[in-house]
Amino acid sequence: MALKAADIRISSSWQRPEQKWRSAFTGFPVANIGDAMERLNMCDAAIVPVSSNTPFVGFAFPVLVTAGDNAAVIRALDYIQPGDVMMINGLGHIDRALVGEQLTQRFQQAGAVAQVIDGAIRDRKVVEATGFPTFCRGTTPAGPYKNGPGVIGEPVAIGGVVCCAGDIVVGDDDGIIVIPFWRAEAVLAAVQEVARREAAMTAEVTQHYQ
Repeated sequence: MALKAADIRISSSWQRPEQKWRSAFTGFPVANIGDAMERLNMCDAAIVPVSSNTPFVGFAFPVLVTAGDNAAVIRALDYIQPGDVMMINGLGHIDRALVGEQLTQRFQQAGAVAQVIDGAIRDRKVVEATGFPTFCRGTTPAGPYKNGPGVIGEPVAIGGVVCCAGDIVVGDDDGIIVIPFWRAEAVLAAVQEVARREAAMTAEVTQHYQ
């Protein structure tokens, strides 16, 4: 069945935050940010990195698809801007991959900084070789359908956490956290204090055992 334009709903517009916010949160571990956010807003532990090249900070670009269908993911290529994180809600379905070698490379070339998929990928070795931070629920060789429907730019849930377009997303070896943009300033101040306390405790331990 041919894909009709009406099968993909696209948000009329959304604002990306200034790039300075990416720099502001760079270097803070997800665990510390979580401590600064009541230990909430972290995607569930089943969404894991597929390689060791995991750290990133970027802005949520939400995409909602039906299970095993990536028509909306392909359409999203037309709207990516530098600094975006592809936040793809595949309904947790892992029997068909939503992203593989080709889309990963296209996301990367378009300026996206990571992809987080509540679903599966394929072509794992190639995806790893791109160095593009990738988190998902699993891998499968089975390719997707391309019939739609889907939604681009509206809020989605990823690993039990709702994210809106432009929210700040941070990832590392431990996992993913979503910072609602309206909380960014307060969370930044809180995580700076968490980092200060952590550094003081580390120094105390080091001094004690010298």
